[in-house]
Amino acid sequence: MTKTILITGATDGIGLVTAQALAAEGHTIFLHGRSAEKLAAAANKVGGKTETYSADLSRMADVQALAADILKHHSRLDIVINNAGVLRAPRPVTAEGYDLRFMVNTFAPYALTRALLPSIAKDGRIVNLSSAAQAPIDLAAMGGRKKLDDMSAYAQSKLAITIWTREMAKELVDGPLVVAVNPGSLLASKMVKEGFGVAGNDLAIGAGILCEAALGASFVNATGKYFDNDNRRFAQPHPAATDTKHVADVMQGIKDAVAKLS
Repeated sequence: MTKTILITGATDGIGLVTAQALAAEGHTIFLHGRSAEKLAAAANKVGGKTETYSADLSRMADVQALAADILKHHSRLDIVINNAGVLRAPRPVTAEGYDLRFMVNTFAPYALTRALLPSIAKDGRIVNLSSAAQAPIDLAAMGGRKKLDDMSAYAQSKLAITIWTREMAKELVDGPLVVAVNPGSLLASKMVKEGFGVAGNDLAIGAGILCEAALGASFVNATGKYFDNDNRRFAQPHPAATDTKHVADVMQGIKDAVAKLS
């Protein structure tokens, strides 16, 4: 049975390769990106049944408009892959004063997923891109009151998305499934090349596990779990993800930021 699948950050890297693999299986793919030109090129590469949606995930108004645009044209989504992410940028702080990594990697996918929930099938799946790089969240930094270096901001934003994955899964007991995935460290993405100056490993490693997380039988009972593709197994995230107070504080911080930006 073919599915309707939204992939954010689908104009290059793991997102594009994942889109190509899923489209080749006959699924309908909604491609998200920031640039209309890059989206058109991606749609051409992906082929099959695609739709393109442009939005800058560093802007909450764009996130909300993206959700509204999808909901306007579609009453059902089967899979959402929150793939878009950022490590470094010329301007690491948004116009509203938030760190870009928290905005794009944590707040935007949370707000987008929340907005799209009415259309996501109960037997559908929400796949969130985590990372092996995870660190306890500095609440002041997440709230835009303190600056962090690139790697610290990235690692904290990735633990934050892992935390909200686990918490949303507890809430959605009847589905859809919500899972966090580290697609593999140092894959050959633009982010890795810019951040670490290395070519990286085959992107197909990451795309393969995202396809499995989206559709595969091994993830059927995986809601709330974290999959570490470096070790090819479900694993425990950073211990801070199981610290009750830290989790509660982080979730409140996410909700506060999304409310303030909306």
